[in-house]
Amino acid sequence: MHHFGLSPAPLFAVLVITLELGASAMVLSGRLRWLGALGLAGFTLLATGLALRFWELPAGQERFMAANAFFEHLGLVGGFLLVAWLDLAKRSSD
Repeated sequence: MHHFGLSPAPLFAVLVITLELGASAMVLSGRLRWLGALGLAGFTLLATGLALRFWELPAGQERFMAANAFFEHLGLVGGFLLVAWLDLAKRSSD
C-alpha cells in the first residue's frame, strides 16, 4: 500500500481484503451476487488504474508487461459486469 501512496497502509490493506473476500463470497453464494460483482468490478477498475499505469513507463519490456496486465484486468472488469447484468436480468424475470 505504501508503494502506491496509500496511507494509512494497514487500514487500506484491511479494507481491500475485506472487500475482496466479502464480495467474492457474495458472488459465489448467490446472495446479492450482482452487488458483489459490481463491487469487484469497481475495485478492480480503480486498482488497475492505480497500479498499472503503463503509459507512464518508458518503452520496453516492463511497459509491455504492464500494458498486457492492464488490459487483462479490464477484461476481468467486463466479466464482473456481465455477472452482475445476468444476475439482475434473472432476478427481474423471476
